[in-house]
Amino acid sequence: MSDELERLRRALAGDAVPEPDAAAKARALALAMENFDRSQGRAGRTRQGKDRPRRAGALNGVRGMSSLISSRFLLATTGSLAALCVALVVVLPSARDEAPGLPRPAVAPTLKTVPDAAAPEAVAPRMEAVPGKAVDRAGDAAPAPQPVPMADAAVDEAVTHAIAPPPSTEAFANAPQGRLHVTAEEPVSTFSIDVDTASYAIVRSSLEAGRLPPPDAVRIEEMINYFPYAYPAPEPGAPPFRTTVTVTPTPWNPGTRLVHIGLQGRQPEAGARPPLNLVFLIDTSGSMQHPAKLPLLKQSFGLMLGRLSPADQVAIVTYAGSAGEVLAPTPADQRQTILDALDRLDAGGSTAGEEGLRLAYRTAAGMSGAGEISRVILATDGDFNVGIADPEDLKTLIAEERDSGIYLSVLGFGRGNLDDATMQALAQNGNGQAAYIDRLGEAQKVLVDQLGGALFPIANDVKLQVEWNPATVAEYRLIGYETRALAREDFADDRVDAGEIGAGHSVTALYEITPADSPARLTDPLRYGEEAAPADRWAGELGFLKLRYKAPGETDSALIETPIPATLSEPSDDVRFAAAIAGFGQLLRGPDRLGDWGWPEAIALAEGARGVDPFGYRIEAVNLMRLAESLSRAE
Repeated sequence: MSDELERLRRALAGDAVPEPDAAAKARALALAMENFDRSQGRAGRTRQGKDRPRRAGALNGVRGMSSLISSRFLLATTGSLAALCVALVVVLPSARDEAPGLPRPAVAPTLKTVPDAAAPEAVAPRMEAVPGKAVDRAGDAAPAPQPVPMADAAVDEAVTHAIAPPPSTEAFANAPQGRLHVTAEEPVSTFSIDVDTASYAIVRSSLEAGRLPPPDAVRIEEMINYFPYAYPAPEPGAPPFRTTVTVTPTPWNPGTRLVHIGLQGRQPEAGARPPLNLVFLIDTSGSMQHPAKLPLLKQSFGLMLGRLSPADQVAIVTYAGSAGEVLAPTPADQRQTILDALDRLDAGGSTAGEEGLRLAYRTAAGMSGAGEISRVILATDGDFNVGIADPEDLKTLIAEERDSGIYLSVLGFGRGNLDDATMQALAQNGNGQAAYIDRLGEAQKVLVDQLGGALFPIANDVKLQVEWNPATVAEYRLIGYETRALAREDFADDRVDAGEIGAGHSVTALYEITPADSPARLTDPLRYGEEAAPADRWAGELGFLKLRYKAPGETDSALIETPIPATLSEPSDDVRFAAAIAGFGQLLRGPDRLGDWGWPEAIALAEGARGVDPFGYRIEAVNLMRLAESLSRAE
């Protein structure tokens, strides 16, 4: 052994080898011995084994002292050798440059503490060495044991840099905030209704992790529509949903008005719903290893099974490097069989999303029967990296499958590499909805409490169009819905796809409008403009609301029309709370439209409009606003 060490010493001799730091070595050995004592229970006393009787007298003291001395000597010796080996690993590449007698390996050895940054999360989430906290790839803080301080600050800094998480690869689907429109120039506003809620849950996960969400992650309409509202329900024999319009002063700008449009879908009678065919399309790639991804996904689907009926069927398709059917179509009352199939799933490999989608649609087509509803539920972090990965190409694939009558819902899990843009492309083009599951409570809300709205459609291709009256409205802007804008001519074109509304769902849209005689008007009338002179018959209207929809299975749309009154109404708690959430979203995206109105006003408005809140969704939003205010001040 001494000969080997002597040869190694000679080989490493030179400027590349730093002189040993006696003080650092002493501190390291002292700390190692202290930690050894602590682990043995000797920090103040000698540990007694549970299966070993205590020995009294001098013999026990002598043997104990002898054992302690031997153990400490062995630990010191081992610690010295370990420190030498670490030093050799760190300096060996540069030392070898000075020692031509030693061969150079193809890859220089490194101190590797985590998987390579480019590799999928197949082993464990990457953790940042911050005292008292563990940080996963998304940056979300989680409790962790307090690390033992390093003996040398330089070593501590090196380890911290060695295991820092890679940059986030998250991508969000959004567009610049809706601009102000001059009514005389653009009197018509058209967009697709939707009931996605993913953005609110993403915002919540960011705030609870101690950081403000990226502005592009904030889609204000999804934040507003996250909450249930008690709008008047349709009358028996009427269309499947009812429209309610309310005009109130704008909280953040008294010179403007807030036009609140609420749609309430019909709730079918219990036991009247058709049989349901579900294909769980589950991403089992390596990026799904994190506890907030595949393990949470299994729990979430398990909750939903208890709400299905014996007439429903469930199949499971997975995709990683390739796609496969894990569970053939199985009656939903065989719950244990389905749970066992879920429990066997493991994460690993790349993400062949295209192949998985095609197999899931084929499976659903084979399950479909007359009068039944078939739906693929895709559960993923959105990280498609095999086959079609571009959102635009995925739109084409889903559009081809949409004509089969099979619906698609998308559930997002996890942060760090969440591809929200892909999820939105799939949901918006697949006659479906998108939600983000960041906790089991969110799975309860989406897949249990709102099961009917999530899985049973009552109207397809729902489009909304407002023609504003230039005699009474000078300017307007739609709050949110930037990614769902439609051309004016798309409204009457039944070939153009739009959003879906599920059983019992409510949908909300908000416009901020500037009355023609308001001092808050931002644009001057044109000298040669053609603003319409007020006609007596339309003087009491701000605009005219038109809504088109298709009944499930139909190809021709039906039309609902409602005038928007110019008179102000007393706002309900629902109207005021929706306005507060609209303000919340605008503060997160950029408060340039809100003047001096800020976090205190938004919090007070939401707190005062909580109303009936049986599940605590609204008080949670108030607390998130308070947290966002604190984080914004800390920046």
